[in-house]
Amino acid sequence: MAPFGNDSQQELIGCPMTKTFTFAVMHFSIAFGVVYAMTGSLLLGGAVALIEPVLNTVAFYFHEKFWNRWEHRRARPTGLEPPVFRA
Repeated sequence: MAPFGNDSQQELIGCPMTKTFTFAVMHFSIAFGVVYAMTGSLLLGGAVALIEPVLNTVAFYFHEKFWNRWEHRRARPTGLEPPVFRA
């Protein structure tokens, strides 16, 4: 017997989209809970829970562009490598 009951359940749990969805629900819930606890406002908690992830998504896009550019530059040879001696 599979640890999650059956193979279809195991495939669903291991699906990247399922993990993404559950992470999003957790993220929204935490954002809402923190703002609601701080302000007592359902409206403000809901607004922040929706706006904050959108802004994080946009920031992540630019972070990835910067990160890829930085990795590409790091991987480029500088021409200052020590000489290779062969016997």
